[in-house]
Amino acid sequence: MSAAPPRCAGVLFDLDGTLLDSAPDLAAALAVITREQGVAMPDYARVRAVVSAGGSAVLRTAWPQAAPGQVAALLPRYLDIYAGMLAEHSRMFPGIDALLARIERAGLPWGIVTNKIEALTLPLLQRIGLAARAGVVVCGDTLAQKKPDPAPVLHACAALGIAPDATLFVGDDRRDVEAGRAAGVSTIAVGWGYSSGENPADWQPDVLVQTPAQLAQALGFAA
Repeated sequence: MSAAPPRCAGVLFDLDGTLLDSAPDLAAALAVITREQGVAMPDYARVRAVVSAGGSAVLRTAWPQAAPGQVAALLPRYLDIYAGMLAEHSRMFPGIDALLARIERAGLPWGIVTNKIEALTLPLLQRIGLAARAGVVVCGDTLAQKKPDPAPVLHACAALGIAPDATLFVGDDRRDVEAGRAAGVSTIAVGWGYSSGENPADWQPDVLVQTPAQLAQALGFAA
């Protein structure tokens, strides 16, 4: 693990798998729709591994052979079920709340860049207690583009008033690293999220951390 650039002026985070362990509620919603459809519920580990890839990827764990149109037809019902159980079991990963507090005490602005749609993201953040703390929240439908396109990252930087080359973007998915790299920010990949079975080192982030404590050190905070 190497240290983050010394000119850090702000930090951006992915949401699911980076700040929040939201897999339990996403899996619970899948259990409901599979019961409705008479399909076997896949193992939780299989569901958890793809959470960062979005609702369609979660559905495909139960319908692996389905045509894209079938998955698309199921998605609105799945998201409606999930919307009804937001934050029932989702929580910040251990150590994240304390890390955010350290960032805030240091006077660094921070925000969220997620591919989750706004109608799900904002209520979830409100219930988790992060809505009033994040300086900016860029959702999957805030712009016409979403990660791995760099536009959401650049939009967040502009909203926080920080230069991309002085910004860190922290995420648990290849798309986070790709979006950050294309935006000209420094990237930090975390090893505790939903990496879809991939090795985060293969994404070639600027920094790779395995725990929130290591992330704090990478951000320049003393142990």
